[in-house]
Amino acid sequence: MSLSPSSGPDAVPPTTAPPRIFDAGRREARLARSERRLTQADFLHVRAAENAVGSLEAILRDFPVAVDLSAHPGPFARALASSEAADRVGRIVAPTSRAERAAPGRDALPLEDGTTDLIVSLLNLHWANDLPGALAQIRRALKPDGLFLGALFGAGALKELRAVLTEAELAERGGAQARVSPFADGYDGAALLQRAGFALPVSDVDRFVVRYPDMFALVRDLRAMGETNVLHGPIRPLNRAIISRAAHLYAERYGDADGRISATFEIIHLAGWKPHESQQKPLPRGSAKVRLADALGVKELTGEEGDPA
Repeated sequence: MSLSPSSGPDAVPPTTAPPRIFDAGRREARLARSERRLTQADFLHVRAAENAVGSLEAILRDFPVAVDLSAHPGPFARALASSEAADRVGRIVAPTSRAERAAPGRDALPLEDGTTDLIVSLLNLHWANDLPGALAQIRRALKPDGLFLGALFGAGALKELRAVLTEAELAERGGAQARVSPFADGYDGAALLQRAGFALPVSDVDRFVVRYPDMFALVRDLRAMGETNVLHGPIRPLNRAIISRAAHLYAERYGDADGRISATFEIIHLAGWKPHESQQKPLPRGSAKVRLADALGVKELTGEEGDPA
């Protein structure tokens, strides 16, 4: 497999530039700092990797060439190594450029069209300015009937932190900046895959709560993962009064009886296939041979039965 920019007949010509939501330079700097500390807080990446490997275990086919586009490639390789699916996945290529991982979809993937059997992207795509475009690049790089497995944070992630930071800054300054990134809605996952040209799209939402001693421990974990604010534009630093008020609000509203706080995380898991003629396809509308009511053994109501009273 050659690592060269995507091109060819399946390439989509550039259109209007997407809105710039995230700053790629800031994201790259966050990733660089987090690489030294990820092991202190890699539980979300491990969870996403184990889910992806679990999906592979249920698919009885080989993937000779795999590419890992994850924010931090290590967790997927480690989870796969101890899995029964390891023998079905060949060499794993991970592009070495941190810039490629910092801004998904901004530049052409370093992959030739139709050269890859499996592409994995874990906890990275929520930083894409053009998420459908980034997914379309992945689809083009796959071979026909190639598989994509992805995971990104969903809209429910860090809802408590978002709320207290906004309220605290409004109280102290009379206005508030966005401090937690906007995330995709979990119910949009399959539609995003379809829009990017994937077949047989599947989306699943994993929502769970993690307990911390306080808000500061939560923020330390986010920094260790490289998941702190990289929104585009000037960022006005939070002062001590805002941070103190936010921590107090967090403990007051989301604290438990033992003094610990709760933080909600939401991970959207995606799976989709590069279209191929061998894949199952829905029957044409109106081609059914049996009425649904007959198959279920019930009486079909047409709405013209009148008032039963």
